[in-house]
Amino acid sequence: MKRDLYIDFAKGFATISIIFIHTAFWSGQFYMPVEARVFSLVFDVALFYALSGITSGNNIEKTLYRLLKLQITYMVFVTFLFFLDYFFKVFGLTFFSFEWLKDFYSTFGSKYVPTSISSVPQWDILGNWYLHQYSNCDTFPVVMGSFWYLKVYYILTVLGVLILRFFPKHINWFIGICIVLTLIFNIFPQYYPSGQVGYVAFYMAVFLVANRMKGKKIPTRIIPVLYGSVAIALAWMFWNYGGDIFYKLNKQKFPPKVPYIIWTLFSLVTLFVFYNRLKIEKPNFFTNVGQNAIFFYFAQGMSSSIVYFLVVPLKDSMSWWLLVLIIYPINILLAVIISKGLKKVDDIGWKVLEFLREKTATR
Repeated sequence: MKRDLYIDFAKGFATISIIFIHTAFWSGQFYMPVEARVFSLVFDVALFYALSGITSGNNIEKTLYRLLKLQITYMVFVTFLFFLDYFFKVFGLTFFSFEWLKDFYSTFGSKYVPTSISSVPQWDILGNWYLHQYSNCDTFPVVMGSFWYLKVYYILTVLGVLILRFFPKHINWFIGICIVLTLIFNIFPQYYPSGQVGYVAFYMAVFLVANRMKGKKIPTRIIPVLYGSVAIALAWMFWNYGGDIFYKLNKQKFPPKVPYIIWTLFSLVTLFVFYNRLKIEKPNFFTNVGQNAIFFYFAQGMSSSIVYFLVVPLKDSMSWWLLVLIIYPINILLAVIISKGLKKVDDIGWKVLEFLREKTATR
């Protein structure tokens, strides 16, 4: 089957957009105005769930195998991250001091300064990371701050493939149930459940709608209606919630509430409008990023942490927009370099696991 480069392109574009979001909302909090940070959310994580819906099928075995590979790749990465964080702390304690490490971590902000640092590996932290309890990684705080997406992705993919496999004639019903649940949670916020339920209710609707769009093309005459509906929804949002809701959109994201959901509609409509319409004939930077999206997603957490050490000394010496034009490309460049390194780490990890499997297999 010929690879659809539009999917790779869209996934790559969404990944680069995520890097911008994490540039804006992490180190960008030191110098970027709130308006610029909020506008970074125009193309956000909902695109990944939509793209997952478009590319998903009803083959349970294939889907679970893909998730297993992803889980192992994730475990290889967090193991590498764990030892990188641990050895850096040992280096700091051995050659400098605890106060030096505290000063180092204060670059990320006072709330990221650890109260104590042990020279003994905290294996329970690594075990919790394996099981997707994303406690902070002191040396690279953005990494765990962006991993909430992965847990929701696992849940959506498993539930999604079960729906596609066993209820192929009831997909519209499940979409309706997800939409109704999302509305109930927002109309009666006192009943909005904690945990993953709110995320899954909304993003499952996105996933299933996208799956229904697979192989289809939105008619040209419908496009103005869709964008017009988005404009009306945005106008209603500002009329109903007030202009201040714009500044609160990031808080409306965790978990997704009506204002943030409305805000994501523009990007989702744009994705579907260009699907099967925009033809990407040749591989390019964005398709390459899309094909290696998981390594870029891992890498951007590390790169977005590293750029703090450029932002802090430069934030008072130039205009914010000029600093963004410097920091964002550097963040992308770092993510490219780190992703290539992480891919090699992943290859080594798989080889080690294969070696252990062969040596421990019953003969």
